[in-house]
Amino acid sequence: MPADFEAMWREIAPVGRNVATGGYLRQPWTSPEAELRAWFVEQCEARGLRVERDGLGNLVGWWEPEGTDPSDRLLTGSHLDSVLEGGAYDGPLGVVSALAAIDRMREHAVVPARPVGVGVFVEEEGSRFGLACLGSRLLTGATPWATARELRDRDGVFLADALEAQGLPGMTGTAGTAGTTGDDVDLLAGVTTFVELHVEQGRALVDLGHAVGVASGIWPHGRYRFDLDGVADHAGTTRMEDRRDPMLTYATTVLAANEAARLAGERATFGRVEVNPNGTNAVPSRVTGWLDARASSVASLEALVERITARASEGAERDGTTVTVTAESVSGEVSFDPGLAASLATGHASGDWPVLPTQAGHDAGILSAAGIPTAMLFVRNPTGVSHSPDEHAEVPDCLAGVDALAETLTRLVS
Repeated sequence: MPADFEAMWREIAPVGRNVATGGYLRQPWTSPEAELRAWFVEQCEARGLRVERDGLGNLVGWWEPEGTDPSDRLLTGSHLDSVLEGGAYDGPLGVVSALAAIDRMREHAVVPARPVGVGVFVEEEGSRFGLACLGSRLLTGATPWATARELRDRDGVFLADALEAQGLPGMTGTAGTAGTTGDDVDLLAGVTTFVELHVEQGRALVDLGHAVGVASGIWPHGRYRFDLDGVADHAGTTRMEDRRDPMLTYATTVLAANEAARLAGERATFGRVEVNPNGTNAVPSRVTGWLDARASSVASLEALVERITARASEGAERDGTTVTVTAESVSGEVSFDPGLAASLATGHASGDWPVLPTQAGHDAGILSAAGIPTAMLFVRNPTGVSHSPDEHAEVPDCLAGVDALAETLTRLVS
């Protein structure tokens, strides 16, 4: 008998958890994330789902009743990796709920008229190689393998080498999981609908008093690297007026980003910084900061980044430094299939589910941009906090999410 939702959640809860902080470190292609992917394969096999894996480690467990058409597949699922010191629910909730939803459908004697898959996408957070939704980007062709294989993590490890260390060939070679045959398995072949369940990364459902909601779309967002160069010098002997200190330029840029985003009602965050030579008693020669910017439209995003860049350039001119801005990844606005969202939000015995936008990126956005009709379900987060150990969802709300996903999948396979 396959484990139920609560049992599955207890099984994965310790994996990658920092006992001291409660946060999670489930970096892609490392031991904790590999342990979770192995756990997922075991859960699929316990349910008789045929497992496919591609050369990146993306996984799908297929429920394929006899007579179903492989050219009209329904896919659900999410990811298992985390940000640094992340929460337990971002990603894994969607995977565990999808497996539980399959169980719920079977309990109600649902026999799908089309194949149903539960998927796991790798490196959704972009916390190791800097490019969010990397697994789904490579699957859909949004990012070419020739570019991705040259990405490096903070320790200088190439993506191709990280995959090789896990026994994965990348975008070429034979996929090695039981149930797969041939080279370069296309996990999205025949997928005509995708539904992703995710913990809400905000408080909209709390304010609306609903356990479950439906996504209308995703704000455009991007990651931008600011390289600020100056001249290294002695912290004690160098007069303040003689310095060319990139840290001053960085500090004013951070404040400018905060001001610009607040005034526009958008989002701007410098959450990562590297300093060289990083000495306590030295003026730095270079400061590199990464900006995460999000806005309600593409034009607003571009205007926000332009304002922040202009302020950085003004600061650099004043401080005798230079600034170079590089867009490392940019995702456009995503509007999920409005007819699909409306149909999923209405007609429930408990009442209609609210439809709301999200400012967070998801694999669902990548699949939607690739032309696959896509929908998202959100589960209430009482803290409203995400990418933090305080991220949470109550068990009754999680179970309501399982029921909502099972009902949604049942509608879509009937």
